[in-house]
Amino acid sequence: MSLTLEAQQFLFSTHSGILSTHSEKFAGYPFGSVAPFVLNHQGMPTILISSIAEHTKNIMHDAHVSLLVFAGEEDLQANARLTLLAKAEQTDKHNLLMRQRYLRYMPQAAQYFDMHDFTFYTLYITQARYIAGFGKMGWINGEEMQLPTQPLFIEEPSILEHMNKDHQDNLIAYCQHYHHVQTDSVEMIGIDPLGFDVRTQGAQRLRFHFSQPISNADEARTALVAMAKACRI
Repeated sequence: MSLTLEAQQFLFSTHSGILSTHSEKFAGYPFGSVAPFVLNHQGMPTILISSIAEHTKNIMHDAHVSLLVFAGEEDLQANARLTLLAKAEQTDKHNLLMRQRYLRYMPQAAQYFDMHDFTFYTLYITQARYIAGFGKMGWINGEEMQLPTQPLFIEEPSILEHMNKDHQDNLIAYCQHYHHVQTDSVEMIGIDPLGFDVRTQGAQRLRFHFSQPISNADEARTALVAMAKACRI
């Protein structure tokens, strides 16, 4: 697996990080804050932030930011981590598809959409530094991190509805086979070119990677059927 694909898959498996912005109040100092995010289908992090927040004021002053995401807290230096250099751009929080996607991952944020001072900012990656482990690391150009535009984003809601309504048995089997998690019910909350995410009955979020990237509903069906067959072997 290439370092770029591994970094992309790692990013899709995470949903929060440390956002660093240029302090407007204290020139020359970086300002760090906790930032939950949801990736769009091009793999770019989208954050929902208030206009009165310190990091938002900083972004409006200087849109160049950094986002650090990491896995596990037991041994941070031994585990994988990814630093993204990006430019933050305000995007429409009323974009229905992105709003729905964001709330499937972050349902607790529903109240913020009704507040006028909250809006989306998308972090467009310019450079990425991925450390997979000891001796395996490197810089990746932002264009390599960005996935191509495809119909999957538009098709996502119908795929989720179909899987959650008609294929609960397969979703449960995925959890058991790939993650050794026993659950009585599962909700698929997102699907993207590299994989999909589910939330189990116990509110545990699980990530599944496809063997190869997909771009549309037909390719998603082929990948999901192949995974279902693997569960029965």
